[in-house]
Amino acid sequence: MSGPRYAVPFRRRREGKTDFRSRRKMLYSGKPRFVVRKSLCYVWAQVTVTGKNGDEILVSAHSKELSNYGWKGSFSNTPASYLTGYLCGLRANKLGISDAILDMGLYDVVKGSKIFACLKGFADGDVDIPFDESIVPSEDRISGQHIVTYYEGLDEEERAKRFSKYIKNDVVVNDLPDLFSKTKKEIGEKER
Repeated sequence: MSGPRYAVPFRRRREGKTDFRSRRKMLYSGKPRFVVRKSLCYVWAQVTVTGKNGDEILVSAHSKELSNYGWKGSFSNTPASYLTGYLCGLRANKLGISDAILDMGLYDVVKGSKIFACLKGFADGDVDIPFDESIVPSEDRISGQHIVTYYEGLDEEERAKRFSKYIKNDVVVNDLPDLFSKTKKEIGEKER
């Protein structure tokens, strides 16, 4: 016999984009998938279904949209992830999507991560999605209280360096939990 003794993985697996084994399991469930993706600057949340011509996006939310609801903080931290999931959940509920399953892609499962903050926000948007409460971040982390605690522990020079974007946008870091509450209320009023 001649030829190689190895099999070349699918292109998307080689590129580190798709885990086909977990994708197949999700597709067999027949439920819509709640897809969360993140970068260093933003968070995306989508509800997708698989059709004959590939995946179809039913509803989506991007953390940059939070500025339309009064959010002036970072678009990639834990509170922004929660609010993005909450926005996507309300939009999905408005379309009549009552349940979904989480599609994490190739991200590792890390307790309290931004992905699970987004998942908690999606569930708070009145969509039934299975998850264990012990894996989501605490309420203090979701509201941004941990950012305030970190900020208060820095000296003035470090604050100016690490929180320059907040200072530029006239955000008082100590008021971040209040800003979170106002933004969540604004999203709830506009999207319901």
